[in-house]
Amino acid sequence: MCYHVFMDEHVLDNPQNVRFEDLLHICMTHFGEPRIRGSHHIFKMPWVGDPRLNLQKDGKMAKPYQVKAVRRALEKLGENDETT
Repeated sequence: MCYHVFMDEHVLDNPQNVRFEDLLHICMTHFGEPRIRGSHHIFKMPWVGDPRLNLQKDGKMAKPYQVKAVRRALEKLGENDETT
């Protein structure tokens, strides 16, 4: 059975219960391909400065603080889209 992720804000509502593969798919959809260093998936953000998202698995799940960071980045991305 193929598991598909729908970019739905509800996926990120519970940071304790987000699969790493789901979070990775969301980031790849919005921020492009990551640079991979070992087990770290590093995404460069499209805004000025040197912001990055660094994702790493915690078993099959994403780490809660990383889910929160992705959520903040998506909110900022949405704000930037609205102002341009």
